[in-house]
Amino acid sequence: MIKLNEIEVWFNNKKKIGIIKKVNQRPYTTSFRYDKQWLKNGFSISPFSLPLEDKEFIANPFLFDGIFGVFADSLPDSWGRLLENEMLRSAGIDPGEIDPINRLSMIGELGMGALTYSPMLEFDIEGNNNIDLDKLSLSCKEIITVDDSEYLDELYKLGGFLGGSKPKILIKVDEEEWIIKFPSLLDKPEIGKQEYDYSICAKKCGVDMPKTRLFSSVISKGHFGVKRFDRDINNKGIHMITASALLEVSHKFPNLDYIDLLKLTKELTLSEEETKKMFKLMCFNIFAHNRDDHSKNFSFIYNRKDNSWKLSPAYDLIYSNSSIGKEHATLVNGNSKNPGIKEILEVAKKINLDIEYAENIALNIKRAVERELKEYLS
Repeated sequence: MIKLNEIEVWFNNKKKIGIIKKVNQRPYTTSFRYDKQWLKNGFSISPFSLPLEDKEFIANPFLFDGIFGVFADSLPDSWGRLLENEMLRSAGIDPGEIDPINRLSMIGELGMGALTYSPMLEFDIEGNNNIDLDKLSLSCKEIITVDDSEYLDELYKLGGFLGGSKPKILIKVDEEEWIIKFPSLLDKPEIGKQEYDYSICAKKCGVDMPKTRLFSSVISKGHFGVKRFDRDINNKGIHMITASALLEVSHKFPNLDYIDLLKLTKELTLSEEETKKMFKLMCFNIFAHNRDDHSKNFSFIYNRKDNSWKLSPAYDLIYSNSSIGKEHATLVNGNSKNPGIKEILEVAKKINLDIEYAENIALNIKRAVERELKEYLS
């Protein structure tokens, strides 16, 4: 394997955005510079840390393994990282020797959003066009528990580039791209049905959700699927960025309050409507016990036509605890343990949201969640 010290960043493989270069080995550090042409007619891919300026930006070596957050968003999390590492080992490569630039080359044009990377490192992968969801679900557990799995190639091909901690794959259903999740070793078999029920409840609560579906199964109550929302009607990538990347903060540690997220939404989108969407999502997470609400679970989408940002559809909504236990990963006016109406209204005050509106929204969502998700919250 040829190790790269720099890699080009492209917009949907069509327009060169810029170049990432390694500038230091210990601690590992990279720089980024926009392409001259992109500076003329492009946009800032990360408005706060990478403004559209003709200069060399140096990443923090102690965050995101020395690359900027917007590029770290392209890299897979624990599940995809596991598959990546297994593929590297199967090719006789030590995963510990592969730095972020070379991991971006493994992503190439396969990642979420509109950012693509060149050159792309491709593995010689054998695929299977006949998708059996139950078999793949069981094979996900095999990957974790055995040293060598016959399903590694197929799982890597279908989902080695996807983010999140849960096993998942990306497949086409009726010419639409869907992400389908499978249970982890710690999950109950009915978790797919649970996440589907949460998605339906969230829609009823006014939370902006992508299209969701429960795929049939004979080994569980179903596999949860969500339609990919980072593609336009022509199947071209839409640029998106997480709150973690925008603010250059790690999602692995609690470091934000919903006040921060709401202020971020207001500043980035310049839209009261988008701010209200984030407020509704906060209320849903509180009442539905979705406490793994870290900064990578909130994203923003860029619209090139009118040079604007909006909150992405919500995702990863399910009964959950955070990495610190039964507390919210994101504080609610300083409270992570048992926030309620009191904290919600304090948040509303601090972002200048109409209190009567905020209280009505919060109470309506609380009632809907208690009615629709009773079996999971009792």
